[in-house]
Amino acid sequence: MVVVLGGAAHLARLLGGLFIIWLTLDWKVWRAKRAFEMELTKQGMSREDAKRLSAKYAALKDEAVNAFKRSWRVFS
Repeated sequence: MVVVLGGAAHLARLLGGLFIIWLTLDWKVWRAKRAFEMELTKQGMSREDAKRLSAKYAALKDEAVNAFKRSWRVFS
């Protein structure tokens, strides 16, 4: 009984942490894109080219989320 309750507590903590990461991921990606674009424009790159390069951050986030979803389906 103690093992089951302990396992449930650890699972709840893990899922809570994953939920917090999921909530903050978009914000952190947006900040990283913005900082990257600002640094590139400071170095003389055009704003459009900087935006095109920084779009890779969102693409990487989407790939990571999709990979997590695929791996979660394996366990379900």
